Amino acid sequence: MINPTGSTAADRNRLIEIVKARSFQSGVNITLASGKPSTYYFNMKPTMLDPEGSYLIASLMLDLVSEDKATLIGGLEMGAVPVATSIATVSHIQKRSISAFFIRKQAKEHGTQALIEGLPKGEEITGNRVVVVEDVTTTGASALKAVEAVKEAGGEVVCVVTIVDRLDGAGEAFSEAGVPFKALLTLEDFK
Repeated sequence: MINPTGSTAADRNRLIEIVKARSFQSGVNITLASGKPSTYYFNMKPTMLDPEGSYLIASLMLDLVSEDKATLIGGLEMGAVPVATSIATVSHIQKRSISAFFIRKQAKEHGTQALIEGLPKGEEITGNRVVVVEDVTTTGASALKAVEAVKEAGGEVVCVVTIVDRLDGAGEAFSEAGVPFKALLTLEDFK
């Protein structure tokens, strides 16, 4: 495995620094996608699209899900796309290939009208061990939509993994749904 510092703890700490600098705001009044108000906000796109941030997220997440023996990783557009893509790329470099896909919020009205994108022609989710990935998790509702889409397509969801868990009910929601949940970071890392 290629590791920029040789230490998962050091990589995790460096990722926290990058998220604080690029993606985290406190003392704001904002309404989250869940509809809940918050004084903390994570816009993970600047970190996910940063070369170092992207690499660290992918490398650390690969370590986090290594025992799940996943063959596919993906989730809902937009948040899952850069994460899944980075993980797929780093997995190839590290000789642990996991292919990426994403789930549209609604099926295209033209072309193949696909809901799930990124799989090669003739391949399906059916029979694959799938990790559902998300950038920020609050209640878990978005990731659970992805879980349902994967299950409906015949995939086996082995876990949901997020970059940041806001500690606002997602863990409980995934537990109730019978889906293991893993977080790289939590809101506590930023207080």
